Amino acid sequence: MIQTVLPTDNVLLNVDVKTKDEAIRLAGNLLVKNGYVKENYIEKMIEREESLTTYMGNFIAIPHGTEESKQEVISSGISILQIPNGVDFGNGNIVKVVFGIAGKDNEHLDLLSQIAILCSEEENVHKLVAATSKEELILMFSEEE
Repeated sequence: MIQTVLPTDNVLLNVDVKTKDEAIRLAGNLLVKNGYVKENYIEKMIEREESLTTYMGNFIAIPHGTEESKQEVISSGISILQIPNGVDFGNGNIVKVVFGIAGKDNEHLDLLSQIAILCSEEENVHKLVAATSKEELILMFSEEE
């Protein structure tokens, strides 16, 4: 499943962003550009972040739309930003990998579960941050299936 929701076009390496909003917009723009969501989904991702942080610990954030944004989703997809220098997601929580998620129906639950399994080990997060190619990063998810 991961290959259809995470092609190399959905991954950006060595991103330098100054704010969490900038990171969320960039992750959302990848989903829009590659046909997974309508443009309004990005605002719903920002709205979600304002009401409840998507920082998960271990340098990971998983921004996604609100419950009302489901009609903005065309098909399930993930975007990944690798941010080696990190970005503050609030309260000093530094994020080095952002997973933008859009799930059609309830497919996002499977996506979240795969990300959670992979990122529960800090060693894997360090590998994601150190990945030097998009393929190397995506391959880490294929190994989890």
